[in-house]
Amino acid sequence: MLGSIALSSVAIFMAELGDKSQLMAMTFATRYRAWQVLVGITLATTVVHAVSVALGFGMGELLPTEWVAIVAGVAFLGFAAWTLRGDRLTEEEKRKASQRAGSAVLVVTVAFFLAELGDKTMLATVTLATHHDWLGTWIGSTVGMVAADALAIGVGLLLGKHVPERLVRYGAAALFAAFGAWLVVDAALALA
Repeated sequence: MLGSIALSSVAIFMAELGDKSQLMAMTFATRYRAWQVLVGITLATTVVHAVSVALGFGMGELLPTEWVAIVAGVAFLGFAAWTLRGDRLTEEEKRKASQRAGSAVLVVTVAFFLAELGDKTMLATVTLATHHDWLGTWIGSTVGMVAADALAIGVGLLLGKHVPERLVRYGAAALFAAFGAWLVVDAALALA
């Protein structure tokens, strides 16, 4: 389980770097207290990643392990390409993130829950859960996501626009590509 926690934490942390959720976290941090934003992110992430792990665990039980690993590796290579492309907040997403309607924690929770459905971190969590301990994957993916968004809040508050977004995006893409290549090669050798 500890290996699953560590792997999921690192993988999801890297997946979240440069993601629109980080941009949302920075935007919310300009309107609300940092702890409110982190609580909202944690609540939303806990639920979304529980669903992701359930989906991944179910697929991992039904399909042969080697083929799941190949699909997972190809998915991680896709995540690398997605990360290179980068994410931007639309004007509508910026507007929603800056509104002060209702409780700050509730606003952040709902916004992050909706933003994460179908996002690359959700898909990466599904992928990890196909062949790793489900509880470790759930804990690790939640910790990795919250840590990455906490970093975004801190960086956003301290450094503003001085963070080299391109460098973060390329680093995250390289790690995804490495994870993907490793999964594909490892599974292909097991099939041979």
